[in-house]
Amino acid sequence: MRWLAPEDFTDPLHAGLWQCASTLAHRGEPLDPVTVMWEAQHRGLLAAGVTAADLVALLSTAALPPEHWGIQIAERALLTRARHTAGRITAYTEDPANTVHQLITGGRRALADLTAVRRRWQQATRPLAEPGAPVTSRAGPPSRAPTVSQPPARPVAVRAAAGRTP
Repeated sequence: MRWLAPEDFTDPLHAGLWQCASTLAHRGEPLDPVTVMWEAQHRGLLAAGVTAADLVALLSTAALPPEHWGIQIAERALLTRARHTAGRITAYTEDPANTVHQLITGGRRALADLTAVRRRWQQATRPLAEPGAPVTSRAGPPSRAPTVSQPPARPVAVRAAAGRTP
């Protein structure tokens, strides 16, 4: 779930645990509750009033696959960012000291932040390709050879001057 970011989580403990799990996965280490708890303790997450037993219980219980929860977290982050963006744009419009240029610039910046979260949410919800199906991408060279176009026709006046009829 590379499309998740720590700021997508509402609980800082959950964001920290996600970072621990991502770090362990990146290093190729096992992702079991004890190893994640060790990484969390190493990062100082247990000092925040969470006991080791609570952390192991949190990491051991999963009613649904992690991808389901990742999509839910990304969706909530998108909705939260959209609400925050709307508030920023509303603040720009309600301030009479702002010029139209300031409103447009501020609005575009606010929407750029929202677009970044929306792209990550789209990555999370994009359906996976079926096995054996060709992988397509938006970037890169075309998949087929380009066709050779005909040279543009000369204007009628040029053809008539050359002694040809249209």
